[in-house]
Amino acid sequence: MFTTLVTDFRIVFERDPAARNWLEVLTCYPGFHALVIHRFSHWLWHLGLPVVPRLLSHLARFFTGIEIHPGATIGRGVFIDHGMGVVIGETAIIGDYALIYQGVTLGGTGKEVGKRHPTLGDNVVVGAGAKVLGNIQIGHNVRIGAGSVVLREVPSNCTVVGIPGRIVYPAGDRPEPLEHGRLPDSEAQVIRLLVDRIEALEQEVRGLAQEQPQSLRPERFNHHRLADFTIEQFLDGAGI
Repeated sequence: MFTTLVTDFRIVFERDPAARNWLEVLTCYPGFHALVIHRFSHWLWHLGLPVVPRLLSHLARFFTGIEIHPGATIGRGVFIDHGMGVVIGETAIIGDYALIYQGVTLGGTGKEVGKRHPTLGDNVVVGAGAKVLGNIQIGHNVRIGAGSVVLREVPSNCTVVGIPGRIVYPAGDRPEPLEHGRLPDSEAQVIRLLVDRIEALEQEVRGLAQEQPQSLRPERFNHHRLADFTIEQFLDGAGI
């Protein structure tokens, strides 16, 4: 346990540029505090000690804002950045060197018994507010974008964004874990493609209308544009 805690401590300096010295990390990082308490409560949980492990996790939740069930299995070198609102369920499994941001939920989807929470591989990054739900397998080196809801298994070396989560980077493309700005907006890309297709169809209709006699030409095609100001504002705001 001591070696694991040392790894948890050292990873903070690698993952957080704001970490300046060891005293600051020991006293001001709730993610590290929550992991320390969880390591001990998890050990008591496996000893079969009643009440005390849950009480420790409840106290950790009160002081850090991070709720980790003592039954959850967490690998070494895990960093919970900020951490407020993080919830990790009883049967969740987190691999080594995972990076978890605030508001993340690793939860279940109902009243199942047995294994009902997700399993995360090594080097997984879960963005702020993301929800990973159910007994699903998340592969190694997976990046889950902020606010995403993941309900299905994800293979290794992929990036997932959206609600529900969609794979946007195929295997083999591994951006830097902290570069969250590189996450694409898949929904906006689809909307852009649909808008372009509709505009192309309108142009064809205009061409056909020009071939008709003047009296039969539909005037609305001469003045209407799909990419009006409102749509352009939406597309610009969507990050295209």
